[in-house]
Amino acid sequence: MKRSRSISRADVSTTDDLVSVERPGADLPGAGFNAAIGNTVNPSTHRGGTLVLDNSGDWDSIDPGNTYVAYAWNFARLYARTLTTYAAPDGPAGAALVPDLAADLGRVSDDGLTWTYRLKPNLRMENGAVITSYMIKHAIERSASYSPTLPIGPVYWRTFLTGPDGIATPDPATVVFRLRRPMAEFDYLVSMPQTAPVPPECDTGPEYWRQPLSSGPYRIRAYIPGRRLQLVRNAAWDPASDPVRRQLADAVVVNLNVDADAIDRRLLTGEVHLAVEGGGVQRRGQAAILDRPARRSNADNPLNGFVWYAAISTAVPPLDNLHCRRAVLYAADHLALQDAFGGPIGGAIAPTMLPPTVPGAPPDGYDPYGFLSRPRGDLERAAAALQAGGHPGGFATTISFRNNRPKEQAAAAALRTSLARVGIQTELLGYPPGEIDVYPGTPDFVHRHRLGINITGWGSDWPSGFGFLYAICHGAAIRQTSNSNISELDDPDVNALLDRVMLIADAGERAAMHREITERITAAAAFLPIVHARSLLYRSPVLTNVSVNPALQMYDYAQIGLMA
Repeated sequence: MKRSRSISRADVSTTDDLVSVERPGADLPGAGFNAAIGNTVNPSTHRGGTLVLDNSGDWDSIDPGNTYVAYAWNFARLYARTLTTYAAPDGPAGAALVPDLAADLGRVSDDGLTWTYRLKPNLRMENGAVITSYMIKHAIERSASYSPTLPIGPVYWRTFLTGPDGIATPDPATVVFRLRRPMAEFDYLVSMPQTAPVPPECDTGPEYWRQPLSSGPYRIRAYIPGRRLQLVRNAAWDPASDPVRRQLADAVVVNLNVDADAIDRRLLTGEVHLAVEGGGVQRRGQAAILDRPARRSNADNPLNGFVWYAAISTAVPPLDNLHCRRAVLYAADHLALQDAFGGPIGGAIAPTMLPPTVPGAPPDGYDPYGFLSRPRGDLERAAAALQAGGHPGGFATTISFRNNRPKEQAAAAALRTSLARVGIQTELLGYPPGEIDVYPGTPDFVHRHRLGINITGWGSDWPSGFGFLYAICHGAAIRQTSNSNISELDDPDVNALLDRVMLIADAGERAAMHREITERITAAAAFLPIVHARSLLYRSPVLTNVSVNPALQMYDYAQIGLMA
């Protein structure tokens, strides 16, 4: 359990213990609806001010080696540099990889089994220590792939590296990765926050979250779990070595555990600049924005690469039966589920898991369960599936959701009503924010509590089909805690395809295989895709350099500043 630590209040003013913007910019006209998609709103080099953000929950961890939440990875770029990262330009170029700590993208051997990176010279941590290859090796080895004390995060390193000897540091500026088998997208892997350097002598293990050292433009000044995170400028950061980040604001403050509807109100009254989670405003907030031209001109509605879905357990009876899982898919009211996530403004009804933003997504018209042709559900086919599964009268199970997410709670209620039409009775279980790793992410908890269905969301670890699919549907990704394969899908054919796809050098051929994998997991009925998500994002009109980065799938926090 994390314990609170003190925070200096010298530089912040609070109302009801929330930091608020000193000069609200409420209802000022903005650059226009969707102006930050493919463009930069209010480009500026002005420095100064405090950027204020709200979060309806808390971080899973601010330790870069122990986090697996999309907004946490985006926000971590403010204080954690990695070997590679995503480009700063707006538009499609923002999805391109560029060197970060590394001087160039990786140099790969002819057999595809060795990747080598050289570091830029004179990079420093916030304490003045020169960043070395040893720090990066240590950072990866202490992460979720190897350390039981840091369980959160992806496990690709253990999957692909040869083992304890998989990372070599022949000199302080060179890091060499040795792979079990070729991994065509390895440059994406080293963009993860797990490659942010950690000096071994400063590593306090599971307590490192209290004060992780910065390699980026900001350092962590103070963190009170559940209340506030405060960042200030890092004087040791060298802007000349960093092509993607700015250091415009003097400080960044994030209020934690703020009610989601209250965040929307604070956005619209100008008390806060942004909502850090990047999932968009709630239903009431949508209406308040879209019905007023001035507010609408400060909003963006990008297709963000996420899918909201229900993970259906393949291990909890009777959903361990394929026919019972298919009954859930047929019985679902997809219009009601879409409405829970904000209607069309919140995303299009999703017939499959892989979003259209990811190469390899099935083409338009692919609709094997009739989600688009019969959006209210197909109760006849649901009843037939229950009959085939040996439960003609239905069955009972539990639906879970994060209780700080009104959209997820509304989706759980809508699904409960849908399933009751064919005799599937469900209990609803809301769990605390930041605890997805403890509840649906712990198979033992799932099995003991017969948690058959979990409402959640997913986006790519990096912008490819493999980066989207591996962690949620490969059997080898199932973990006893912090498990992202919540469905516990362990299909030999799916596993084999995912194992083979990284051997293919051609991106087009990989995309074709990702489509085949998507079709196979669709047939397995381990996922109920709800919507391919759009987020109605609201940006304060006083912000500068605001753009939606297509790889990060939300506003690029490393660019943003404030007007003079």
